[in-house]
Amino acid sequence: MTARLSERDELGATMQRLGRDARAAAAELALAASDTKNAALKAAAAAIRKSAAKILEVNARDVAEATAAGTTSAFLDRLALDAKRVESIARSVEEVAALPDPVGQVDKAWTQPNGLRFERVRVPLGVIGIIFESRPNVTADAGALCLKSGNAAILRAGSESFHSASAIAACLVEGLSAAGLPEASIQLVPTTDRAAVGAMLTMPDIIDVIVPRGGKSLIARVQAESRVPVIAHLDGLCHTYVDGAADLAMARQVSLNAKMRRTGVCGATETLLIDRCCAATHLTPILDDLIAAGCEIRGCAETRALDPRAKLATEADWSTEYLDAILAVRIVGGVEEAIDHIRRYGSQHTDAIVTEDKATAERFLSRIDSAIVLWNASTQFADGGEFGFGAEIGISTGKLHARGPVGAEHLTSWKYVVRGDGQTRP
Repeated sequence: MTARLSERDELGATMQRLGRDARAAAAELALAASDTKNAALKAAAAAIRKSAAKILEVNARDVAEATAAGTTSAFLDRLALDAKRVESIARSVEEVAALPDPVGQVDKAWTQPNGLRFERVRVPLGVIGIIFESRPNVTADAGALCLKSGNAAILRAGSESFHSASAIAACLVEGLSAAGLPEASIQLVPTTDRAAVGAMLTMPDIIDVIVPRGGKSLIARVQAESRVPVIAHLDGLCHTYVDGAADLAMARQVSLNAKMRRTGVCGATETLLIDRCCAATHLTPILDDLIAAGCEIRGCAETRALDPRAKLATEADWSTEYLDAILAVRIVGGVEEAIDHIRRYGSQHTDAIVTEDKATAERFLSRIDSAIVLWNASTQFADGGEFGFGAEIGISTGKLHARGPVGAEHLTSWKYVVRGDGQTRP
């Protein structure tokens, strides 16, 4: 018992130290010049490229340990790095550096009749805690976006990606040091002890917002236990609806990409809805492509009647985020039935329609209340980089503060600056 208490006390002291250092760094970052922050990001990108061999070496260790533990192929896909992915990480850091600095931007300015001059100015949130599991790239994306927006970051990596995250975090710190910014601006929690998550969730005096990136159990725990405001999504149950007026060639390419480009990302389509009006002509060619790519199809009874290669779907399939090469397929009676299905089973993450009918498309776009809705495009575009944000810290399905891909601008709030000439209130 004494040893346990000692370990708990030691962890608590470590988290408090990280928090104090982050709070001090945040005060300095809030006033840092754009050129200084950009220099740090460019130096970090260079450090990532220079350290590519080491990053791949420790990532191989993470992957080997995860494989031995029997993790899924989708999980391994999120975890594994190669030379191309490391270069993509470095490039995303540079893209964040090239973005406009949101800090200090005047969103709105006006003058009242009494002569008071008002400005709504963007300011950093302060200290952001990011809790993530298998994606090593989150280390760089989150750290870079926090730095760009003038926030200090406390990163807590899962045991699965800890070695990879540590190597990438060291590159970010190298960039900070090169630019003369506090190294505590980006800190990685130096333990995989799950108690560190609980500590972060109960530090509202130090951490201003928590962003969880991981599986349903992690995000559900954070949302249930956190005393700190949370930016998160719980599920990525995304849909693609192929309307009766859809071009077949487009429907095939969009459906295949939406599911199979990367099955383990939160923007992967999990349910394909097809209008009964075109099912006889569109269903089998679309399934041909998916099955040839290695996708298992679970379809409704009507789908199976048209194409017996599909396994019979159960009720649970309509509400399952597979994150794997499995797709639920349902034939529906037009756009209204598609909308009803998405409203019932969807997670308000990302949903798409394929159609040549503008009125039908606009009806879908206006009535589907998801963070991202698309017309004639793959749901895999649910990514901050594709939105021009350079990177994302996550995709929020909440409706307060930030929604959709969360980039640097969304990691700021406002303050109101009021200038007068001696006015007093009557």
